[in-house]
Amino acid sequence: MERGDTPKDSYHLVGISFFILGLGTLLPWNFFITAIPYFQGRLAGANSTTGTLGTNHNSPADAFNFNNWVTLLSQLPLLLFTLLNSFLYQCIPETVRILGSLLVILLLFALTAALVKVDMSPGPFFSITMASVWFINSFCAVLQGSLFGQLGTMPSTYSTLFLSGQGLAGIFAALAMVTSMASGVDAQTSALGYFITPCVGILVSIVCYLSLPHLEFARYYLARKSSPAPGQELETKAELLQSDEKNGIPDSPQKAALILDPDPEKEPQLELEEPQKPGKPSVFVVLRKIWLMALCLVLVFTVTLSVFPAITAMVTSSTSPGKWSQFFNPICCFLLFNTMDWLGRSLTSYFLWPDQDSRLLPLLVCLRVLFIPLFMLCHVPERSRLPILFPQDAYFITFMLLFAVSNGYLVSLAMCLAPRQVLPHEREVAGALMTFFLALGLSCGASLSFLFKALL
Repeated sequence: MERGDTPKDSYHLVGISFFILGLGTLLPWNFFITAIPYFQGRLAGANSTTGTLGTNHNSPADAFNFNNWVTLLSQLPLLLFTLLNSFLYQCIPETVRILGSLLVILLLFALTAALVKVDMSPGPFFSITMASVWFINSFCAVLQGSLFGQLGTMPSTYSTLFLSGQGLAGIFAALAMVTSMASGVDAQTSALGYFITPCVGILVSIVCYLSLPHLEFARYYLARKSSPAPGQELETKAELLQSDEKNGIPDSPQKAALILDPDPEKEPQLELEEPQKPGKPSVFVVLRKIWLMALCLVLVFTVTLSVFPAITAMVTSSTSPGKWSQFFNPICCFLLFNTMDWLGRSLTSYFLWPDQDSRLLPLLVCLRVLFIPLFMLCHVPERSRLPILFPQDAYFITFMLLFAVSNGYLVSLAMCLAPRQVLPHEREVAGALMTFFLALGLSCGASLSFLFKALL
């Protein structure tokens, strides 16, 4: 296409819009898990006036297992809608899926914010919160898949921007928590301000989505969209669809550039270069090629979700009560994890090591199982079975740093290597399979968290 025929992304508005939409899709999950101390305080019997936003409330009498349930009910919808994608995406128009999901998420978060002001007993509060978590994450799963369907016709840099926004959602939530706690206002006002923040974020996301049809650059690419790509998911990388020499295709992985200056002229026209697809690829044939990467993905997320945040959110500072002990959990658990996880994912833009033929990758994935006992033996005061072997804060911070970096890097590495093991026409099936195993790993980890918490 001639340069004059392609519209420009004026002021990078389309790139900024997709970045904000990426941020908005993962705000709900991150804002819920970062506020675990607040919810545990309410469930422990503290009313909305005295509940503290950042203080850990863990007691043997807590029969709700809030952090376990919030993790499980956040991940099961992802697994469910991964299986229902084909049916759902054919029956419901794209605009309805995206705009409807954003509006429902906004309403449910407004309800969560309003409950801060409502004094109610722990049982009804738990039930309402769990229902909100389920429905919010169900609509988030629909929203993510639909937006990736739109991104399928955009230059790959826009997928990278979207994923970058998703990667920063956890950091944003943790910073919002720290800011609310440091504001100096009472606990109720602090919690209200915290939960209003994602409402504003979702509102901005709605504005960004509604603005896309009015931007010439977005109209040009979205008009080429013939069908959605429902197999996509939040962990998918823009550089996933790479080739491999062993399949007879030159090996030339691209580096992801997190910039706001995408040039559509540089986008490779893969559909013009690839040979005619020989037919619908077999799921079993593709699975035989990528089974090791799929297994690695399941194991990484199983280990991560089995202790984060179910166990890690229970760890408290061993120092005397004070400012540091109050900020310990938001900073050392959530902010540190999300920052280092984002860094780990970013590393695959510069190198992919070990490669898919190395036995080192499965070994590194299996070694992460050691993090489960390490976190369980950290400073969790309320326990009845296991001893505390790592009481100092430095132990927990070190474990969390390695835990988060390895999670981000190994997940991104597995997602990058899997499509390179299949032929070009098999990549879509490979992406859908990896998405399913990703959701399976998240759900398995969330389920195991109940067992590990019971063993404390």
